[in-house]
Amino acid sequence: MITVTNLAIQFGKRVLYKDVNLKFTPGNIYGIIGANGAGKSTLLKAISGELEANKGTIELGPGERLSVLEQDHFKYDNYTVMNTVLMGHQPLWENMQERDALYSKAEMSEADGIRAAELEEKFAEMNGWNAESDAAQLLSGLGIKEDKHYQMMAELSNNEKVRVMMAKALFGNPDNLLLDEPTNDLDLDTVQWLEEYLSNVEQTVLVVSHDRHFLDAVSTQTVDIDFGKVTMFAGNYSFWYESSQLALRQAQNQKAKAEEKRKELEEFIRRFSANVSKSKQTTSRKKMLEKLNVEEIQPSTRKYPGIIFQMEREPGNQILEVEGLKAVDTDGTVLFDNVSFNIEKGQKTVFLSHNPKAMTALFEIINGNREADGGTFKWGITITTAYLPLDNTEFFQSDLNLVDWLSQYGPGNEVVMKGFLGRMLFKQEEVEKKVNVLSGGEKMRCMIARMQLKNANCLILDTPTNHLDLESIQAFNNNLITFKGNILFASHDHEFINTVADRIIELTPKGTIDKLMTYDDYIYDEQIKEQKAGMYA
Repeated sequence: MITVTNLAIQFGKRVLYKDVNLKFTPGNIYGIIGANGAGKSTLLKAISGELEANKGTIELGPGERLSVLEQDHFKYDNYTVMNTVLMGHQPLWENMQERDALYSKAEMSEADGIRAAELEEKFAEMNGWNAESDAAQLLSGLGIKEDKHYQMMAELSNNEKVRVMMAKALFGNPDNLLLDEPTNDLDLDTVQWLEEYLSNVEQTVLVVSHDRHFLDAVSTQTVDIDFGKVTMFAGNYSFWYESSQLALRQAQNQKAKAEEKRKELEEFIRRFSANVSKSKQTTSRKKMLEKLNVEEIQPSTRKYPGIIFQMEREPGNQILEVEGLKAVDTDGTVLFDNVSFNIEKGQKTVFLSHNPKAMTALFEIINGNREADGGTFKWGITITTAYLPLDNTEFFQSDLNLVDWLSQYGPGNEVVMKGFLGRMLFKQEEVEKKVNVLSGGEKMRCMIARMQLKNANCLILDTPTNHLDLESIQAFNNNLITFKGNILFASHDHEFINTVADRIIELTPKGTIDKLMTYDDYIYDEQIKEQKAGMYA
């Protein structure tokens, strides 16, 4: 349990929030949402003790342990993977270190013997005899193979280190768990494992994430940072988003009577309560939603970018034909081989692979930026494309301001360019910034504005939600659902894939798995699971 009393945090004259009074209780997972800069990660840092609040107190339950998902992936380079995970339970780790030091002595004194007995008793109480087995199970679940469990952390890739840090945070069943962007750098399979793991925990868990499906799957309650306040309410992200949009429409409809608005809100709560699907959390969520006072539902102050893709030309029937395509990585690894498919008009196709380099290689090839190692591809003569690459570094190696930068990619005067930038939430004073100093999220918004200028009838998107906040992801997602042209994309965002794609093509070293279905249907199909196992064997 975590109790926050009269918390206030400010930086200089900027007050993030004050008078925050919250109680986080065991068995609940709290999804923390808010616009960029609202103070989501700051709240977690204050609770963990990494940051000192300006006012107020934060208390854990008596004798409870707090675990945090660490972001420094190089901190444990001098330790083995197994020892790094074991350090997640600090009392157990300290016990093990002291025991080892005692037993390594050539001769033990009587006092040493007494102390060793005490340590052994505590070691057993902390389930120390099963510690390595439990740690190994977590590592394997997170995709770290057994042959790496005793390697040095320095030998792992960054993606693997992320998974070890997650195992470290989860190890030992901490009473309270703080997770800041836990799905970053995890593939879809590992995210699904984490969702299932967290759905069964009995601890108190606080999560900050830009992954909407993850928040919906795990959170029982939502903590919204808005209006300079921190407010807790029942339900997950989707409930918050839909209810805030409903409240906004009602606020704009001045003619509607108060009683009509109340009935509409109550019906919304009943409908959403009936749709709660996560088995373990259904009862508690349903009860909380039914007790929710309609006055608690308010319009959000969040601003959503205006992402609108329009086609200048209607595409013909021939979109893209790919025959026998092959790509090999620089180290000789076959990314995919014998890939053949024909994209039909209007299809929205997601490309999957166990190796994310495979999708990037495919997109680079069909955009003419990379030579294939075999096979051919052919675009239809009516097709115009707009490409959002995974790595946009080369686009921002200049000292142009945002207006001049965007003007390179489409017709229109300064007013038109400022209009496109304004739709992407760049304020008047921000459009004079140099593009080489932009943040990752700002660069991505510039790239999306660049794509909109093209009025293309086929969009190619390589992991488009990278660096975007929830509001931008939601706006992007909404427009792609209604876009009338073709979309070829790769993503780690479950909700993004499931709501946009109507075709799944998985690239493997032995060919493709090609299905006309939703992503949810694809991942739960037992026959497809067997087919995938054979393709990657």
